[in-house]
Amino acid sequence: MYSFITAMAVLVLGGTLIFWLMRNRNRSKRHRPTFDVTGDPQKTVIPRDKHPVSRRYINDNALKVINRLTSQGYEAYLVGGCIRDLYLDLHPKDFDVATNASPEDVRRLFRNSRLIGRRFKLVHVLFGREMIEVATFRATHEQHHGQEKSHHSESGRILRDNVYGTMEDDAMRRDFTVNALYYDGRDFSVVDFCNGVDDIRTGTLRLIGDPVTRYHEDPVRMLRAIRFAAKLNFTMAPETEQPIRDLGQLLHDIPAARLFDEVLKLLQSGQGVRTFELLQEYQLFGPLFPATAHCLQEQDRLAGHLIIEALDSTDKRVRQNRPVTPAFLFAALLWAPMRRMARELMDQGIPPVPAFQQASMTVITNQCHHTAIPRRFSMMVRDIWDLQIRLERRQPKLIETLLEHPKFRAAYDFLVLREQAGENLSAAGQWWTEIQELDEHGRHAMIRSLTSHGGQKKQGNKRRRRRRKPRSGDASSAHQSGES
Repeated sequence: MYSFITAMAVLVLGGTLIFWLMRNRNRSKRHRPTFDVTGDPQKTVIPRDKHPVSRRYINDNALKVINRLTSQGYEAYLVGGCIRDLYLDLHPKDFDVATNASPEDVRRLFRNSRLIGRRFKLVHVLFGREMIEVATFRATHEQHHGQEKSHHSESGRILRDNVYGTMEDDAMRRDFTVNALYYDGRDFSVVDFCNGVDDIRTGTLRLIGDPVTRYHEDPVRMLRAIRFAAKLNFTMAPETEQPIRDLGQLLHDIPAARLFDEVLKLLQSGQGVRTFELLQEYQLFGPLFPATAHCLQEQDRLAGHLIIEALDSTDKRVRQNRPVTPAFLFAALLWAPMRRMARELMDQGIPPVPAFQQASMTVITNQCHHTAIPRRFSMMVRDIWDLQIRLERRQPKLIETLLEHPKFRAAYDFLVLREQAGENLSAAGQWWTEIQELDEHGRHAMIRSLTSHGGQKKQGNKRRRRRRKPRSGDASSAHQSGES
């Protein structure tokens, strides 16, 4: 009897121990990534009651697109940043669709669409001013598909990517795990192939695949890593961040027009200050703005302060849903190299205004080789810079004209920004602030005070005119008129 009781106790204790070990093993598995970002995807379907993505916050036109595609027998999912942002309780800016329908099939289904792109064929479905982007599932480039579908440069950069595959293939072609999430409109589930949900919960930004290879395929992924880290306040995984500092030169192969668009996404996202700090930390600011980076490397204190002030102002406007213009930001980013070149020209004997104009043209032209600034913005940058000298001088005859100048407000804001950054402008910014707040009578009084001050200054320096000696003919004429 005693041996029987002892045996039962051993069995119970042993079973309890085994249960406890299995439970903790499963718990640790749930917290340990089961997906190797360099291996095969493992599909996980998260039902509606297990995720926070709600149709209430999904764009109606995006739902129309996936419903139309699925009703015609195709697979279609919302994918990428919109699902990531909804997980984080953010408001997505746009909604992208991934499908197994070819671009041509999508184009035939939607009359309100257009086929775009050569490197990546996409379809834009238009609803008035709103646009839903539809992409076909893409596959890897491991097999040769011909240059019409797949083509790489010598450095490994993808020049053409029209190799289509399955949903699993498409997940592995995404850049980051948090962007490889798919929303199924049929059962309202979220499909996760790369443990993206786990990375969202831990605030980790992790590149899918071998980072060096993926950065060579598209160097802009390094800029996207910086942008998402700043925007989402995520920490980059060690294997994702480690190669970035050594691969910045790859950005020189990216078309300047594309880099301009990427700069706007980086610095006008509402996290411009943090993004600028990360660009410097990972040595990616230099390939984008080499002349400005050179000034910063030489410890140009005012250059750094002006950029921070401009980005901080832009961040505040973005958070307040107020409009921002790239011209103002580029005027701040390029002010230091332009001012340096203008001083060098003035040291050569060129007057200030022509020196500024020549330096402006040269600096903007050089910058366009790295980020192609559209003419409508580059002209505004030059206007802002040209007005700085006039606003500093405050010539009485030009005050009214300057106040009515179409670019006065932008130039005035830039002048104030320079003072906030530490430039000594003899309180010009404060003077222009005060004159805008006065009525017409008060303005005239301020202008008269400038005239009076300037008049005294001119009177002290005024030269006496020498009397012209009369010519011999004039003297004889005067003598004759006197006699008569």
